[in-house]
Amino acid sequence: MRGLLHSIEIAVGATCLGLLIGTGGAYGKLYGGPVVRDLLAVYTTIVRAVPELVLILLLYYAGTDLINQLLTAIGYQRIDISGLAAGIAVLGFVQGAYSTEVIRGAILAIPQGQIEAARAYGMSPGLLLRRIILPAMLPFAIPGLANLWLIATKDTALLAVVGFNELTLETRQAAGVTKAYLIFYVAAGVLYLLLSLFSNLVIGRIEAWSRRGMPSLKEAR
Repeated sequence: MRGLLHSIEIAVGATCLGLLIGTGGAYGKLYGGPVVRDLLAVYTTIVRAVPELVLILLLYYAGTDLINQLLTAIGYQRIDISGLAAGIAVLGFVQGAYSTEVIRGAILAIPQGQIEAARAYGMSPGLLLRRIILPAMLPFAIPGLANLWLIATKDTALLAVVGFNELTLETRQAAGVTKAYLIFYVAAGVLYLLLSLFSNLVIGRIEAWSRRGMPSLKEAR
């Protein structure tokens, strides 16, 4: 249960960070200048092309070492970065690339007349994003973002390779000590399944709320 709590903490933190990166990335890809669009294209392409385990190892070890080298270069002492913070940062960076494309596609699905009307009324980019784009794109983005959340809950298991005590590593340690491999690994699988079922229930409520006022599929037929 301690491992499950750690896994949920990392998944929630990484998803929130990924949403922030994804929203900014999608907005930059659609409305940014050529340099911004090119940099974001490189970011999303590399992250989606390289296996996540390789990225986790690279960012976890090389990233923390780079931070400490920079601190040493400017006269500060090296710091110990907590596994929780590093795990959230690494998975959030990976989630951000996928969220960028999901949110970008959702924004493109918005009827462009709404955005043009908001600009005609003189809305600033920030107000346009908050009042028009985010509420309108939410129904289109939720299915993709829901999949990313479920992926994040399972990707926390990859942090076991860097020694963070999430659910998979705790299970492996308990099974190794007791030799009750079947019991512990089945229990871990059940916990992951329960987490996914509960997540689907919550996501379904959020999707129904975001689609309020929109015609249902039955009405469209």
